[in-house]
Amino acid sequence: MTATVGVERARETLRERFGAADAPAAVASAPGRVNLIGGHTDYNDGFVLPAAIDRRTVAAARPRGDRTVRVHTTDFDATATFDLDGIEPTDEATWSDYPKGVAQHLLARGHAVGGADLALVGGVPMGAGLSSSAAVEVATAAALTAAHGVDPGDELVDVCWEAETGFVGLSCGIMDQYTSVHGEPDSALFLDCRSRDHEAVPLPADEATLVVTDTNVRRELVSSTYNDRVATCRAAAEHFDSVLDHPVDALRDVSVAEFEAHESTLSDSFRKRARHVVTENDRVRAATSALRDGRLERVGALLDASHASLRDDYEVSVPELEAVVDVAGDLAGVYGSRLIGAGFGGCVLSLVRPDAVEAVTDAIETGYRERAHTDPDVHVCDPAAGVRHHE
Repeated sequence: MTATVGVERARETLRERFGAADAPAAVASAPGRVNLIGGHTDYNDGFVLPAAIDRRTVAAARPRGDRTVRVHTTDFDATATFDLDGIEPTDEATWSDYPKGVAQHLLARGHAVGGADLALVGGVPMGAGLSSSAAVEVATAAALTAAHGVDPGDELVDVCWEAETGFVGLSCGIMDQYTSVHGEPDSALFLDCRSRDHEAVPLPADEATLVVTDTNVRRELVSSTYNDRVATCRAAAEHFDSVLDHPVDALRDVSVAEFEAHESTLSDSFRKRARHVVTENDRVRAATSALRDGRLERVGALLDASHASLRDDYEVSVPELEAVVDVAGDLAGVYGSRLIGAGFGGCVLSLVRPDAVEAVTDAIETGYRERAHTDPDVHVCDPAAGVRHHE
């Protein structure tokens, strides 16, 4: 679904669900993302190389004169209502927790939003590792603040990240929300998740295409072992802080040489998780350098190495993800592949030579169907701009 179609559908949904009104709607869209490399390094203050993609969620918001927010989502054909002065999460996690969390954290940071009617039109596959939640958060925050003439400025990323971590309860890093806000067309972002400095690195469309295969294996991250991985990494960082001669606030502060010198002091689980993060940070830097130089074969080899580490050390792959990677690995024109998102299901990214895209997508669909006995959804994506307002 294009942004233009999503914008019109969001405006139409707002009118159909909540009636016509004199006040115009404020409309914003925000993209999902793929992460070329840097799996599970973001919440370890490390480095990532994501790109916003041309799959967008659109939010249309119209101000109300009270403190009530009514929000309808076309993804679930459902409506939720809440009071800005008594925002509480649902007993069981649901889609409405994302706009609720955004509203709560806008208010907590002093952004004077009021009641609103809000329509959400999703264009990012959910539960696939393409960061549909960040797209919802960023689009909601942008539309809600615009409807009330509020400018969140540089706090937009923090508001949305705090909604995910502090309200929804997923201990994620900043990458998804940052990319959804700051993405640039035809580029990946080399992002330092600690300093939040980023560099746009050209991803030339005539040399490489992003092919995303959705296995249609869904997972709920809050109830998965994702938060356990976060806790393990924090504990491993505390251990290195006690044995190294410099401060270690996160695994980002541990070099490969330091890890290798002290890995025998870790339990098997801690050693494997830490080894992935420490070596993955090196792979991100190497892949960024290779992408700058146009060495796409090298980038692809690093994607393959990242996937192997995520599978063997971080243990977040599943058979369906392995089926896609195995099929893609045998195809001409594929530079490399890796699982993206948190794992446990979701998607595989393949970096593909443009002239091979049609043959690669056909072969992945056929090969996955033979191995997994179900159909994948294969998306050809372009790097895209971050959050946008629409007239």
